[in-house]
Amino acid sequence: MDERFTPEHDAFRRTVRQFVEKELAPHALEWDQAGEFPRDVFRRCGELGFFGISHDPAYGGSGLDYWYVAAFAEELARARNGGVAMSLLVQGQMATPVINELGTDEQKREFLAPALTGERIAALAMSEPDAGSDLARLRTTARKDGDDYVIQGAKTWISNGARADFLVLAVRTGGEGAPGISLVTLPTDVKGFSVSKKLQKVGHRSSDMAILYFEDCRIPARYVLGRENDGFFHIMNSFHAERLVTALYTVAVMDDLLREAIRYGRERQAFGKRLLDFQVWRHTFVDHATRVEAARQLTYQAVQLFNRKRKQKPVKEIAMAKLLTTELAQRVAYDCQQFYGGMGYVEESHVARAWRDVRMLTIGGGTSEVMKEIIAGTMAL
Repeated sequence: MDERFTPEHDAFRRTVRQFVEKELAPHALEWDQAGEFPRDVFRRCGELGFFGISHDPAYGGSGLDYWYVAAFAEELARARNGGVAMSLLVQGQMATPVINELGTDEQKREFLAPALTGERIAALAMSEPDAGSDLARLRTTARKDGDDYVIQGAKTWISNGARADFLVLAVRTGGEGAPGISLVTLPTDVKGFSVSKKLQKVGHRSSDMAILYFEDCRIPARYVLGRENDGFFHIMNSFHAERLVTALYTVAVMDDLLREAIRYGRERQAFGKRLLDFQVWRHTFVDHATRVEAARQLTYQAVQLFNRKRKQKPVKEIAMAKLLTTELAQRVAYDCQQFYGGMGYVEESHVARAWRDVRMLTIGGGTSEVMKEIIAGTMAL
């Protein structure tokens, strides 16, 4: 392992690996075919402390550095189920960090603490039908009415959305553009909230992604996270974390694909010799291994900078890591699937499921095109 991982990090990694290989991986195909996985998985991860890795110990977190998060994200790739992995990462590394950073003591006790134990499922509700990556255009409104806010609108592409117990929700409380956006927590049992549709996705089939509607949903003003009209900056910060953990997970998925393909190539024969005896495949895997290692080091550099907890996040490095890893994963998954031949095109093969699962990674958390625009901005282009 990289020297930036200490013996303590490695011990934590072994705990995660044991859990993933024993309790998640054996059910990968079953849960994909079912289109969901048991709620008890959330409780089990909470019990093991996987949701509170870097969160406040006062509310059930461990307060550890981001290298522990990196180890967790990397080991999740061994589950060989992108939907499960992404749902768990949303819970611990995308939805709850905003409450950990901005929440009052009351908000943390009501929402953060039960989310870290896995008793309550969280979702991050940002994207809308007409405002995906361009969140400054969001239309869901929160109108002040006495000591309450009344919420009206819709969200889409929301991971964990169909069975979330609460949302971290972006709403418009002010005028047009970024300055009028706020963040609130919204329990999904409030009157007027509904799950319009659970989306049938190409990949990540075991996770629930939904379209949500809000029709005069009334929540107390105390559910606002941070200051009113000051949410856009915190949304952008949450995106940086989402992109970084996605890059970490993606590198590990490519590692797993290459490792298993090479094992398969040592055993499988064609035309009287092992598949790995064909130079074209040896060179293909050498090329991919080289690029994956370069992607890993770029991602680890972003982790190193992010781990310093500076107010100014390493925006360029994170966007570069997300762009490079997720685009590279498309080619790695394609070539590994081709290498398996017919076995790479059946659901029982993890390489087939990975091939369709990695497709989402260039889209979620900001598309590759958005990453390029972010990087261009940091280069004064």
